[in-house]
Amino acid sequence: MIARYAAALSAVTLTLCPAPVRAGPCTQQIYDAQNTVDKRLDAIAAAGKTGNQSVFATMHRQPTPHSVASAEEKVGDISEGDVQSLRKDMDEARKADDNGDLAACQKALDDARRILSR
Repeated sequence: MIARYAAALSAVTLTLCPAPVRAGPCTQQIYDAQNTVDKRLDAIAAAGKTGNQSVFATMHRQPTPHSVASAEEKVGDISEGDVQSLRKDMDEARKADDNGDLAACQKALDDARRILSR
């Protein structure tokens, strides 16, 4: 069951990490922050509680980031709001990086790090 959660959370991290087209002023910082996000989500899945398997899970369908976040929220491992906030902050950092705005990029990354440190 834990392996399932780990695989599902890995899918979440893939949605958080599109490949950059060009390097901006904080591309390496974004890469490092994404690695931190990935490690944190993997640790949550590995150490987390197990929940009851839903009927939907038995239908041989791949979990979506939303369904994984909902499952983790139900067992108290991570809130859906935190996942959405991380996605938003990482997207903002990438946009700022694409626009060459180092200050905005660093602010978005700081916001993401605050969520991870909870």
